[in-house]
Amino acid sequence: MMNLLEVANLKIWDRSTGKVIVSNSSFQVKQGSCLAIVGESGSGKSVTCRAVMRLNQAGLLESGDILFNGENLTRLSEKEMRKRRGKNLCLIMQNGMRAFDPSCVVGVHLKETLAAHFGWSSGEITAKMKHAMESVMLKNPIELMNKYPHQLSGGMLQRVMIALAIVLEPDIMIADEPTTALDTISQYEVIAQFIRLRERMGCSMIFISHDLGVVRKIADEVLVMKDGEIVESGTTQAIFSAAEHEYTRYLVSTKLALNQHFKRIMGGVHVDPR
Repeated sequence: MMNLLEVANLKIWDRSTGKVIVSNSSFQVKQGSCLAIVGESGSGKSVTCRAVMRLNQAGLLESGDILFNGENLTRLSEKEMRKRRGKNLCLIMQNGMRAFDPSCVVGVHLKETLAAHFGWSSGEITAKMKHAMESVMLKNPIELMNKYPHQLSGGMLQRVMIALAIVLEPDIMIADEPTTALDTISQYEVIAQFIRLRERMGCSMIFISHDLGVVRKIADEVLVMKDGEIVESGTTQAIFSAAEHEYTRYLVSTKLALNQHFKRIMGGVHVDPR
């Protein structure tokens, strides 16, 4: 399988303090596969992905190469990069509220994004978004598009972003802790949508999470980060059954302990459906 994205020797540091946030990271994302990046808060997961999108704040400096389809994204102008964002590389943030302009209805954001990439008419955009929103179980899509972001729940905003990604059909989707701000039921639904999305579109994905249960369901390969460094990487199977690094083993065992604790609270594996 061909590498769609290749990150080589990525280093990110703070301009004012010189503090290194990510040191010398290298990894690849294969065509059609899902790479999960796991680690605790502050391990450098989100900054790494924002570097791929060229969306880190100005106070952070970066070096290294980020090749998408052989093209070095680090050398593109902001104008050229804007053409790649959304259409080629699509980022779904952990907080849906931050992705939308609070001063206008959700539909305005969707129409601006799609018109910029495809030049479609307002009617075409509405029809495509309505279909995509229905496919991620959002009821009354037209009504939703006429609401402001604060009128929708976090789970609904996440699903609107997934619906937008379905219409954009990106080559790589980057999901940055997409379920963190959601309750358990919404988390389950959003993950189900991501799994369906992968099956339907076959796009490559980078999935950032500290929830190993979710990672096990969705990822083909896993990258483990700790304090800005990649400490281990491998297939999902290998990471969960034969992790080599003690930190990875700690993450996996903590997850297993939580699962067992949950089953004990629920009175064994079988929960009475009543």
